[in-house]
Amino acid sequence: MVIDLDKCTGCGTCMVACAHENNLSVRPDESDIQRKLTWMRLYKITKDEPYPKTEVSYFPRPCMQCDHHTPCVSVCPATATDYDINTGIVSQIYTRCIGCRYCMAACPYHARVFNWWDGYFPRGKGLENYLSPEVSVRMRGVVEKCTFCHHRLMRAKSKAYAEGRRELEEGEYVTACTEACPAKAITFGDLNNPEHKVHQLIKSPYAFRLLERLGTEPKVYYLSKKDWVRKMGDNYLPGEFKPVTPPKA
Repeated sequence: MVIDLDKCTGCGTCMVACAHENNLSVRPDESDIQRKLTWMRLYKITKDEPYPKTEVSYFPRPCMQCDHHTPCVSVCPATATDYDINTGIVSQIYTRCIGCRYCMAACPYHARVFNWWDGYFPRGKGLENYLSPEVSVRMRGVVEKCTFCHHRLMRAKSKAYAEGRRELEEGEYVTACTEACPAKAITFGDLNNPEHKVHQLIKSPYAFRLLERLGTEPKVYYLSKKDWVRKMGDNYLPGEFKPVTPPKA
């Protein structure tokens, strides 16, 4: 996944699409932030300079799907989370989760949330009608996370299998946040396929990953031509950051 921060307007459509697609519970009082669950979180950062020099940027943050020494997988005692070497997706098996929250403590991106309450989908008010049959509704006491809409991958694979194909074409499998983004700031595809757009975007000199120096090798890349945005993405110390020289036309 590649997210262009220069295109992101901070509208929050990706958060709504994620919640709708993955059956995230709607609380009776949505103003109660402590009871609110979200897999896709939107952060706001500023250049920390007074007007008129101030600048604002937004960081959509799904699960990073770490590729190397995945912190959450390493600490889970119940094997409720696992790394799939075939898809690169870090899974979450809710029926195995014992709610110890070791994975939440280990995740440097705070990409996991704990469900303290049973799902709230009152019948008679229409909320039960929007539930997706492809995603299980979680019980209280388990950890939840973004799965790159894994059910969409399974749907695309089933379609390809029925058509006698082994490989998925670009655009057959995209996440809900990618599809819903009105600014087209999110691009999704196969990082290992040179023909996919995401493979080309990560080669940009303006591409970076959050906290990349930790060595977790996230599969979510960000793009920004603003030096201060890339600097904040990896918590550079004074004097460490080297600005990117714009390529000549």
